[in-house]
Amino acid sequence: MTQPSLASAVAGVLRTADPKAKIFAARSTARAWRRGHLAHLFDEPMPDRPARPPRPELLPPAKMPRRGKGGSERGRIAMLHAIAHIEFVAIDLAFDMIGRFGAEFPATFVDDWMRVGAEEAMHFALLDRRLKALGSGYGVLPAHDGLWEASETTAHDASARLAIIPMVLEARGLDVTPAMIERFAQAGDGASADILARIMDDEIRHVGFGVKWFESCCETLDVAPQQQWKRLVSRYFAGQLKPPFNDSARRQAGLTRDFYMSLAS
Repeated sequence: MTQPSLASAVAGVLRTADPKAKIFAARSTARAWRRGHLAHLFDEPMPDRPARPPRPELLPPAKMPRRGKGGSERGRIAMLHAIAHIEFVAIDLAFDMIGRFGAEFPATFVDDWMRVGAEEAMHFALLDRRLKALGSGYGVLPAHDGLWEASETTAHDASARLAIIPMVLEARGLDVTPAMIERFAQAGDGASADILARIMDDEIRHVGFGVKWFESCCETLDVAPQQQWKRLVSRYFAGQLKPPFNDSARRQAGLTRDFYMSLAS
């Protein structure tokens, strides 16, 4: 019996809109890959945009309501919802990374990003469950699509995608999450704080995978990683790199200060 291709499986995740179904598709695809049930073939293009559920309503970033700092339960729900949306989009980003760029790398690249995709699905499931425990749920509040839109500018270049998504945007999560964990803990919401701490631990590894494969690209191109990263960030990232940085967590991921400090605003 012919095995389904890797490309068809990951494209299936991207074409799945329903959140519960996407969690299942992500986990089952990662499991099928681990068990050797997918052929290492890239015979299907990735969709330009992933399927999205009818809710949450997607607004331009500038039109998003202010969340506050999480002091009230309402503010904490808004913060958890925003993080849940990031994790939902991150599922698609991981599987798009595989399907769009996997043919350029060894199979271990797929191993790493399959793990990322499965973990992002777990993060989303934990956050959605927590939102429901607080009387809310994913889709109740609006969200924005800035994270996916940031990926569209790098759809043609694996090194640029790695430079921007894990090494800029996910690394930013390492900077801001410790303060969020402390805020939730101070508000007596230990359950949410524990979820964020678990996500933080995994995200260090995810940023590390980005650094690892970015440096692999640079070795192939025979360019210095730090200088190439700065060139790509200057070209493809419209925002600013804002301190304070969590240098310790970034260093654990292999993202040292010589990458980013000269670009800090």
